[in-house]
Amino acid sequence: MATVTVNGAQVHYERAGSGPALVLVHGTGSAGAAVNWGQTNPRFTPHRTVITPDLSGTEATVDDGAPLTAEGLAAQVIAVIEDAADGPVDLLGFSMGATVSATVAALRPDLVRRLILVAGWAHTDSDEYLRSLFTLWQNLGTSDPASFGRAVAMTGFSRGFLNTIGREQFEALIPNMPPTEGTLRHIAYDLQVDIRALLPRIQAPALVIGCTQDITVPVEHSRALHAAIAGSSYAEIDSGHVAFFEQEEVFVKLVTDFIEA
Repeated sequence: MATVTVNGAQVHYERAGSGPALVLVHGTGSAGAAVNWGQTNPRFTPHRTVITPDLSGTEATVDDGAPLTAEGLAAQVIAVIEDAADGPVDLLGFSMGATVSATVAALRPDLVRRLILVAGWAHTDSDEYLRSLFTLWQNLGTSDPASFGRAVAMTGFSRGFLNTIGREQFEALIPNMPPTEGTLRHIAYDLQVDIRALLPRIQAPALVIGCTQDITVPVEHSRALHAAIAGSSYAEIDSGHVAFFEQEEVFVKLVTDFIEA
């Protein structure tokens, strides 16, 4: 366990494994890296030093509670990279973390060897579906926490996956993203984020991964990210939003093949 101070925030991160550095940036939710990467992290640690920061809004990182921005969260990832790694890293961001990771790559190309964006998007305001979904999460989070957890679990995974795991395991997913103050700060960020102007500045070789059954961030957003990042590669996984849970083997292979190429 380690922390680094960034603009008054005490940013927590974990470091495990050995080898070249791979930084995994989590998505929306106050549980942060532990929930997103707890299952997948060990798949990389035998051959990578895996660094998992907890951004502002998570339970592990303390800050002043101010509104979150792509540049502010990117500054936290940058500080973690400079504190924990020796030289450029392979940087992977999931969902909200994809917007942050793309911002890091745009602002500090010297720190990013390769970039992977999973189930991400560039902006929210012009997509009425995405804006409405995040607004629904925001409303449920303040008025009906139980329904919030159920809605997030329903949209986070494909229907086929949920039916495969069954009712007991589905119900167990619901508490994974409680509508804490930090989670609601992440959702407020999701509603206003717009990184389109930064995407042309990305220089690192990039892989964009879309999820064909994603009903949180529809796959068209990943396709648009790919189109906006010059020279990027693109792949799709037949899964819902949380691809590394539904299709772990496919996900790990795509990432490993890209960073070891």
